[in-house]
Amino acid sequence: MMIVELIDGDDFRARLTALGIDIPEGAAPDTCARIAAQAHQQKAVPELSALVHELMAQQAIMLPSVRQAIERFLPFE
Repeated sequence: MMIVELIDGDDFRARLTALGIDIPEGAAPDTCARIAAQAHQQKAVPELSALVHELMAQQAIMLPSVRQAIERFLPFE
């Protein structure tokens, strides 16, 4: 049996904080994405676009709340 690790709000927050974005513990995906977008506007976070593309390529294992937050606040092309 194959067990797949889903990308949930905690994973999303952890990946954003690994980029140096300060996000409060327990923040919802919408809050994480909004804070990341604001941080990127204030001072470019070059790795953010790559992270968004990586996550969106894994939509099959991403919770809908994370996908919707990315689409709403981090629409990198």
